[in-house]
Amino acid sequence: MSTPINPADPATIPKFVDELPKPVVAKPKRSNYYELVMMESEHRFHKHFPLSVIWGYNGLYPGPTIEAAKDQTTYVKYKNQLPLHHFLPVDFSLHAANDSQEVRTVTHLHGAKVDWESDGHPEAWYTRDYRHTGPKFNKEIHEYTNHQPATTMWYHDHAMALTRLNVYAGLAGFYLLRDALEERSHLPCGDYEYPILIQDKSFHEDGSLFYPDEPPFPVDVHPSITPGFVGNTIVVNGKLWPYLNVEPRKYRFRFLNGSNRRGYILNLSNGQPMIQIGTDGGFLAAPQEIQAVELLPAERTDIIIDFSNCEGQDITLLNTDTDFMDEHTNVIMQFRVIVPLKGEDTSEIPERLAVTMDLHPYHAHIERQLPLTATTDEFGRPMLLLDNRMYHDPVTEKPALDSIEIWSFINATPFIHPMHIHLVQFKILERRPFDVELYENEGKLVFTGPPEGPRDYERGWKDTVKADAGKVTKIIMHWKDHSGHYMWHCHFLEHEDHDMMRPILVIKDVHAVQQPHATSTQQPAQQEAVAHKPPVKEEVIQDSSVMHTGNNALNIPPLLLPSQPSSPKATRIDVLNNKKSY
Repeated sequence: MSTPINPADPATIPKFVDELPKPVVAKPKRSNYYELVMMESEHRFHKHFPLSVIWGYNGLYPGPTIEAAKDQTTYVKYKNQLPLHHFLPVDFSLHAANDSQEVRTVTHLHGAKVDWESDGHPEAWYTRDYRHTGPKFNKEIHEYTNHQPATTMWYHDHAMALTRLNVYAGLAGFYLLRDALEERSHLPCGDYEYPILIQDKSFHEDGSLFYPDEPPFPVDVHPSITPGFVGNTIVVNGKLWPYLNVEPRKYRFRFLNGSNRRGYILNLSNGQPMIQIGTDGGFLAAPQEIQAVELLPAERTDIIIDFSNCEGQDITLLNTDTDFMDEHTNVIMQFRVIVPLKGEDTSEIPERLAVTMDLHPYHAHIERQLPLTATTDEFGRPMLLLDNRMYHDPVTEKPALDSIEIWSFINATPFIHPMHIHLVQFKILERRPFDVELYENEGKLVFTGPPEGPRDYERGWKDTVKADAGKVTKIIMHWKDHSGHYMWHCHFLEHEDHDMMRPILVIKDVHAVQQPHATSTQQPAQQEAVAHKPPVKEEVIQDSSVMHTGNNALNIPPLLLPSQPSSPKATRIDVLNNKKSY
């Protein structure tokens, strides 16, 4: 006798019984103008499940895929028709939640280079029919000019203190930007191209979505935010552990980690390599063969899998990430190479893709030293901070328009963090281990090992980067085209909602710090060589929030060291000795 299916128990849920759906393509109301309605609906996650309540764009999960063209403006109106009360537990002790309406939304197009009023600022939220609006709300219709290379982006809710709940409820969808390079490259397309949204979820026995209403330790607040949520099932394009029947030919997959907290390391069960053609920001300079790719929340990768020599095989897409892994969440979906080839595979993997336009450290005007630290809030709950400041503290990151900056994330916590910066795409320069204890006690940054270059799967343009625990992660970016109010934050959604998010103010008509090579007798190539000299065994840097690399230093106050916190007191913590709870 077979075991009854219990949605709350993944061991009873059969895998690979639902076919992978492809998200529907959004249809414009008129030329390049879309309206997507955020609404409550019902969705079947598994063929043996009852219907579950979700929130979706047009009532769909995932939301409709918007297809856009480079340099052709797309207009989108995201209409809020959601209920006045949330079906998931709202923590009213968080800022912006305690004195605002219970259900608020605003949509952020993740990875887009847009004017700040169309960026989905977390304080630009609005309620049903715009009855209430946040302090940064300015327009109902988002304008996406698409002045950037072709890439895989995604739109998702970004409302202050509610992002974790709204995204988990289903408010997420793909935005695929295409350009002439993509058209000329003859990549797999049409029926042979799939956007793949991977999320983890848990369910009650009745099939409804489960999300915890308290952390795994006692607190005085109920409902209360938890330090991080991971589900016990894997959902791909809205289905639990689906399968896809494929032909023995090349397919293109645009993978997106849309989870709240869980990371994935994707690889194929038959050991076959994958061909990576793009990252968060678009195409690589040339395709590269990889065995696996790590994706933290919000990261994307563009992959070609060639099934030409796999006829008759069942190939499982595995998750070999070791955090929170079990026999169920280490499996993503299955490819079944059982469909006869319908015609000659004329798609190609070109030798070269995008023209390389790298940024170089000698171009940078400013280097910012930005610590990631842990503390506790007034209720004794763990809270992660950026630059030892809470969200509402005054803006400290104020890049000048058309300036190049280097940001160094100094991760003094025992946890990884996927750091996302709005507006820009950046390149990863290096990661380097440092003495965390010395840094916390004396504010001295002492490196304990050599710099590590970016991993093989993250050498392209990025908007989200893994900041490893106990390391300094250094990135470089160019602030151009738009000024105004933007964000940088951890993309673990529970961290983001609980103050691991800070504002950015991009300022125009302000002179950046003089570039170092402007007063140097060295040629740029010589300077770059100096910048990449092998490091000494130990290097000490006195901590400061902004390291000026030119001669015209601005009067910016130094970083508050861990021994000199603002609000609240910054300290390293490990709640209940359970590091994975973050």
